[in-house]
Amino acid sequence: MKTIYLINGPNLNLLGKRNPVVYGKETLEIVVKLVTAEARKLGYVIEALQSNYEGQLIDWIQETSGKVAGIILNAGGLTHTSVSLRDAVDFAREQGVPTIEVHLSDIHKRETFRHISFLTEVCINQISGLGYQSYIQGLFKLVKHLEVINSG
Repeated sequence: MKTIYLINGPNLNLLGKRNPVVYGKETLEIVVKLVTAEARKLGYVIEALQSNYEGQLIDWIQETSGKVAGIILNAGGLTHTSVSLRDAVDFAREQGVPTIEVHLSDIHKRETFRHISFLTEVCINQISGLGYQSYIQGLFKLVKHLEVINSG
């Protein structure tokens, strides 16, 4: 089986507790279980990682080459602020590890500062506004992308 990193950034450990009207009632543990179950059906293993520390996220992303097939990334607030995280995702892309960007809420319908993502141009796609289904749809799009690049 091939491995996909499911990386969650700052405050995502608070899912289900923090602002459930915006982020949903599902905990991160539930989201991971749902994504893991779908990935298994597709022949992939999920390795779920979460940190409130930017440097830890960067370290995990930098270490993906030759280790994982792809990354599902919800960088939380770092999406809108971190050039360093963007550069790590770009490095992974250069090494053949694609990343899909996901968000629980629709970042384009929230505060203006959330409309800009530093990650989008180095990711294969961005999915937002579907609650935990953003992760599931992100998984499907990532696997489809991996099938296309591996068949050609």
